[in-house]
Amino acid sequence: MPEAASARTHRALELFAPLGPTYERYARVLSLGQDPRWRRFLVSRVDAGPRDRVLDVATGTGAVAAELLRQKECVVVGVDQSREMLAVARQHVPTVELVEASAEQLPFADASFEGLTVTYLLRYVDDPGATLRELARVVGPGGTIASLEFAVPAGVWHPFWRLYVGAVLPGAGRLVSPAWHEVGRFLGGSIREFWSRYPLDRQLELWRAAGIEHVSHRRLSLGGGILIWGRRA
Repeated sequence: MPEAASARTHRALELFAPLGPTYERYARVLSLGQDPRWRRFLVSRVDAGPRDRVLDVATGTGAVAAELLRQKECVVVGVDQSREMLAVARQHVPTVELVEASAEQLPFADASFEGLTVTYLLRYVDDPGATLRELARVVGPGGTIASLEFAVPAGVWHPFWRLYVGAVLPGAGRLVSPAWHEVGRFLGGSIREFWSRYPLDRQLELWRAAGIEHVSHRRLSLGGGILIWGRRA
């Protein structure tokens, strides 16, 4: 675990470290089947071909890296701070170069990649704007940057979302294991806190301030997820 990691990052690493071997299976179940669909859509937004290098940040067990290989046939490099998750990813995507490093200090030169994907990361860093600037730094001009995150639905779906993350998700996690129960208890508050600090308009401002142009977004699954993408200026 990187010594410079913030308290927020340390907490996330501690929570998810034991989940590697079961992560993809139960992420699919506890998201009601939406997580794989979201990841496929994330990769579909990336403009990359067989000769292009794409960096997958917060690669975890390598699910997005595998989808990049399947859809784009590009060269993929995966980065994550969790040694435990990377151990699973090495079995899942053995042809992908995997690097243990922080998204806040990527060990790559400027403009090293033609595209970048990032999944469920910005809630776990102290300064999302600075992290977005660091992500943009390693992507060449015109390259796609695409991020998948959880979101807070609005309108009629909001009470159902609150019920699900407040009661159903922790209860279902308890049936799986103590570790998944802790994650279920943690997620709802983590998502609400992030969206309180960074509502969508503010998030889009941070993307543009990081040097990312043509920024688009799409709400997913009644607003429970969101994809934001754009091109490096």
